[in-house]
Amino acid sequence: MHARARGEHGQGHDDEGCTMKLVELVEAGDVAGVVRELGALTPDQRGVCAAELTAFFEVMARRENTLEERIALCAARLGCQVTPEATAVWIRTNPYFTMDTWTVDLLDLFTVAWRTELVAHLGERATTAGAVFAVTEHLVRDTGCPLPTSHEFVLAWLYDRADNPERHPRVLGGAPGADLLERLRADDFTPKLLPLAVARPGRLVFAPHTSERPLEALIGLAAGGVVDRDELIHNLFADMVGDPPHGTQAVVTLDALALTPAEHAGVARERAALVDHLLGRLLEDGTRMEIAPFLVFLRALASTPAEKALVVRDYLALLDRSLPVATYAQEMLTELDEAGLLEPELLTEVCERVLLRPEKKLVRTQLGWLDRVVRRDPARAGRAVVDAATTFGHREMTLQEQALKLVAKHLKAVDDSVLPELRTAAGQLSPGLSARAAELLGAAEPLGTAHLFGTPQDTVTEQPYADVLPAVPEPRPVPGPIATVAEVAQEVAAVVANDQDVVAFERALDGLVRHAHLDRTALAEALKPVMRREPKSNVDWVQSDLYDVARAVRGDEPRGRAVLMHRAVHINRTTPSRSCSLAGSMLASRLAEAMDVIESGTQPFLLAVPTLAIGALDAGVLVERISALDELGVTPAPVDLAQALLRVTPTSDQQVLRAVEKLGSDAGQRLARWLREGGPAHQDSEPKGWPHRKPPKPASQGWWTPARPGVVMDPPLPQVAASLIGPYVGNQGLADPMAPFWVAQLPNHREELMARDYFEPRMSQRGWPRNLPFVVESGGPAGYSVHLALAFGLIWQTETDAVVDAVLVLAARKQLDTDLLGRQLEALLNHGWAFADKASGSLRAVAETGAYATVWSVLEAALPGLLGDAPVRGSAAMLALAVECASRCGAKGEIAEVTALADRKGSSQAVKNARLLRDALR
Repeated sequence: MHARARGEHGQGHDDEGCTMKLVELVEAGDVAGVVRELGALTPDQRGVCAAELTAFFEVMARRENTLEERIALCAARLGCQVTPEATAVWIRTNPYFTMDTWTVDLLDLFTVAWRTELVAHLGERATTAGAVFAVTEHLVRDTGCPLPTSHEFVLAWLYDRADNPERHPRVLGGAPGADLLERLRADDFTPKLLPLAVARPGRLVFAPHTSERPLEALIGLAAGGVVDRDELIHNLFADMVGDPPHGTQAVVTLDALALTPAEHAGVARERAALVDHLLGRLLEDGTRMEIAPFLVFLRALASTPAEKALVVRDYLALLDRSLPVATYAQEMLTELDEAGLLEPELLTEVCERVLLRPEKKLVRTQLGWLDRVVRRDPARAGRAVVDAATTFGHREMTLQEQALKLVAKHLKAVDDSVLPELRTAAGQLSPGLSARAAELLGAAEPLGTAHLFGTPQDTVTEQPYADVLPAVPEPRPVPGPIATVAEVAQEVAAVVANDQDVVAFERALDGLVRHAHLDRTALAEALKPVMRREPKSNVDWVQSDLYDVARAVRGDEPRGRAVLMHRAVHINRTTPSRSCSLAGSMLASRLAEAMDVIESGTQPFLLAVPTLAIGALDAGVLVERISALDELGVTPAPVDLAQALLRVTPTSDQQVLRAVEKLGSDAGQRLARWLREGGPAHQDSEPKGWPHRKPPKPASQGWWTPARPGVVMDPPLPQVAASLIGPYVGNQGLADPMAPFWVAQLPNHREELMARDYFEPRMSQRGWPRNLPFVVESGGPAGYSVHLALAFGLIWQTETDAVVDAVLVLAARKQLDTDLLGRQLEALLNHGWAFADKASGSLRAVAETGAYATVWSVLEAALPGLLGDAPVRGSAAMLALAVECASRCGAKGEIAEVTALADRKGSSQAVKNARLLRDALR
């Protein structure tokens, strides 16, 4: 090791006896030897060693050392310190410093005056670290120097006495004792430091987890008259106002104090300041974990009702915040009301803020509060039932029903003056409760909007119910080719920034090919700014990888992860990659082929650019494009032609069919045959054995995985394209959420698209439902797999807006099979996906757009299988929605399973809702 030290520091130390001796002892881990060597040196010699050893210390501190080496190094460095100030800094910052026998020996090498000055420096910034306080205390007791009185030293003293660490025999410390109180009473530091601890308690509120809490000891001493309890309490609260502690620490402090009523009142101003601070923090809200400490602190402060009344407006504002905050505010306001300190109009405001919130527990608690109000003071019944009727507008029928029962319970205690308000509010009730409300409130028949607004009954004409569905969206046309290199660069930049826009990608890819053919130099220059921003890395191929085609235009090397993929695709572009999805493989092949086309300059434009935003390609346009290439004698690139064929929309236009037959090239003849045969035959993905009549109950079927249809094309497509529609052979596709360009690759075959690896692995990816609107706006039959994707989207309740849009668009196109969708929902909810409550929430969102009949048809198909001997969890929510939908669209006809559940004894919510639905269907 000595050789190692010389190698690192050079040869200049060979003759420096004392220095090299210390180096050898440190490297040997000989602590005792270091102490002996330093003891043999004069202070001046140790000072010389300190300067000479600095470089060695720095090198040794950076390398791996044994524990013995580190302690020996600490000893050498302490013994070679020059000034007390530098020594204090070194002690406080050295993680390996300990107060040991060797430490005492080394400190004894310095003069009393030197050690006294060291105490002064350590005492100014003492810490609760045991070794730092221990050396300070030892030096005070050893030299008899003045005792430090800084607040930090007082805290360190208390924490040390609470922990009662074991001292080495030669290290001077405090008196022994069985507990902290006994140790403090026997400690000669106590008379001077204890009054300072009481006068400046500070971080005592934040006492660490010592074996005995210093604060509790101070309180115990106060009980014995050793310290002034009133002074301690006032100083503690003053510190808390200036620097509020964490909630649990505050609880410990307040529990330990156990304030008497008089003491509680004595710090009223400080507690009020703390309440203001904490309520202000709650108004900012946050996550449950973020706000929990503030709620704990507020409850521990135990404000009196009179004190709570002073901040009633703050409590009201908190009712609009997150559930834990609103719950706390509701509790405080309830206590004020029970103490007679809440004005009736403020209770009405509470109801307005709470009773329409989505959290059921909060609403039920509020209705229970109103019930107690009336039982406590029947004279308040009128206002209370009107307040309760606010709940009639809640979207949850079970809460509407609870509020209606509360109104019925106390209606006899009110006069007729409140009936108009109640009747008006009842107009918001679910249709399943309207008849009950009409009977209760004196109306001759179920309340309707016409009655509520004064329309004479004989002028109301009943109109057959019809769903309000969105207009059928027309596919957006794709603009023509990009005209200039500057516009190409702009489009490429847009795709790199947002890889979800199919139209932008297709036009930019075609633009790169077109303008590289016309003037590659000018295009390369225009693309220079685009190259500054690389797209983010992805595990699958995405449209932003167009960036690599732009690099190829400029002659730059592809990005790191793209090199091997490009090479593999170039070697065998007919084989889909196992390292990405089928759609990703197709995209990678198109990008690689575009690079080839740009390098060769043979093809002036691409065939596969769609004419509609959904990816569809007009047959007449494709005929014109192939004809143009034929005139130039250009054979289209194979993957480009395959993608064009997969996108072309079959046509019966005789003019187009005659024109395609005139094309003499292989590509033209292939397109002619494709159009004559109508493209690949459509195949549904309905699994074998899927029941069409009885509920799909067999558990062994799970959720009925879709079949994966496939057709073999003759002549064959390149395999990377054929894999999109050919026989299923499995794929190690990545479970990335489906992207819009996947749908645009097969715009006329969405059923086949959803049946393959685009479907099953993505069921675990919660982001994929956002692309369902692209699927339903696409073309081709919508069969088992398309509907199953909708069913999964409904039960997960993620990307709800997208799923709702998809259901409505499919319904507007008259392509929604509600019976199939309902039975698929039943199969999922019965076998592995117990999310009936979420499914009902998603379906409610569909219904509330005005599609009540559509949703009823889905529920009508799903309910029989959900309401067997043991209804699925969450069926009550499904039944509640069914009541509303059936009532609004006027559905009639018995459902045996609903009737059987309704006839059962009991008062569960499912049974209650089944009775409502049974009655609504009669």
